[in-house]
Amino acid sequence: MGRKFFNHKIVKIILIIILLLGPLILFFLPSDYFDQGKSVCLSVVFFDLECYGCGMTKALIHLIHFEFFQAYEYNKLVILVFPLLFLWWLKIVLSLFGKNILKWF
Repeated sequence: MGRKFFNHKIVKIILIIILLLGPLILFFLPSDYFDQGKSVCLSVVFFDLECYGCGMTKALIHLIHFEFFQAYEYNKLVILVFPLLFLWWLKIVLSLFGKNILKWF
């Protein structure tokens, strides 16, 4: 059922548009857009402890805006997460075009 759904041409076009517009929208948002507000992380809400993922969204947004020092300050794991997310995004986009790359990923 799932594979049939993603084989429809209109679904592929919609997915391609979403996958290409997503990073552009994040790039055009201000780099401090997600810096304010309360944390929604369950470990912070219930136990007042930061987990390894805390600050990752803020770090990724600052990294997209080429603010490397601030990104590293929010979460040091952004150095590993960003390249992996980029490869995953690239694999999905190219697979929608019929190219199969990074079979190990």
